Amino acid sequence: MKKALVIISAALMLAACGDSQKQLIRRAEKLCAYIPDHALLEKSEGYLTADFYALLDTMFYRLPAHEAMDHEWLYYFVTGNGGTIADYTVVDVNKTDDTHAVATINVRQMWEDGSFDPETDIEEHRLYMEKVNGKWLMSDFDEHKQDCIQYIANNRKEQALRDAISEYLVTEIGPQYRHGQLCIPTIMIVHEEEMSEVRTLVWGDFWIFWYDVAGDTLKTVSGGNHSGCMTLRKQNGTVRVTGFVQASDGAGYDASVKRIFGDFYDIYQNMHSNQDVREAVRQEQLTEYVYRYNLDIHYYYDYGWDAVGL
Repeated sequence: MKKALVIISAALMLAACGDSQKQLIRRAEKLCAYIPDHALLEKSEGYLTADFYALLDTMFYRLPAHEAMDHEWLYYFVTGNGGTIADYTVVDVNKTDDTHAVATINVRQMWEDGSFDPETDIEEHRLYMEKVNGKWLMSDFDEHKQDCIQYIANNRKEQALRDAISEYLVTEIGPQYRHGQLCIPTIMIVHEEEMSEVRTLVWGDFWIFWYDVAGDTLKTVSGGNHSGCMTLRKQNGTVRVTGFVQASDGAGYDASVKRIFGDFYDIYQNMHSNQDVREAVRQEQLTEYVYRYNLDIHYYYDYGWDAVGL
């Protein structure tokens, strides 16, 4: 009789906390629907731990609109790209302690019509779960949370460098040109090198542009190029440009850029001499500027050329 009571009590406790293997598998299956693809679903917040949701929200919506490598951080997660949808099967769930569990899931890509390519591999992944206020939530996926944290840290560090360079170009170089309403640089970084924890050298092809605003268009007033190497220092938590070695004008230009850029000269020259590359970067950075400052601007225009959409 005593043994029966123990078994019944254990069963009741397991049912009460909703932690049976079957229940955990069902919950993991539910959480699979919220593995990020290209966006967080509207109700994702209720299925992810607060820190994981905030992290993904930053990754998807708080970083600059354009990123190198076509949003390479998307590949941290299983995605249904190129006309396919990720199909998830929960194989097992292993509780590591009272409030943490790891689900093993198999994933294959399904075509939009519901069929499968027989050549498509089935991949095994890990979905991490944490019990918060009595409910199991997704806390990580394939241990990529730390990758995302590092990615954001690197992005913010890079943005701090670019903001400092932009401020320097606007305040120190911009006054040399005919003014318009907005001064917006274009920054093309050739190479950057950390010399210490507080000092970084940045070699780049830097452009300054002044614009007037005409309706929904930025009309170029003036502009020019300032290539060279900037020294940036972090002081009291703020990054500032403390030195700038510029290429010479006129006949001494080529010799000076070879001296300044050294081993990076070919990279610089390929970037600087390619107008298509320059304009693509300019378009991207103007788009980001307009988005960042919530401006109702849709084009930029250089005299004698067609307007370019943002």
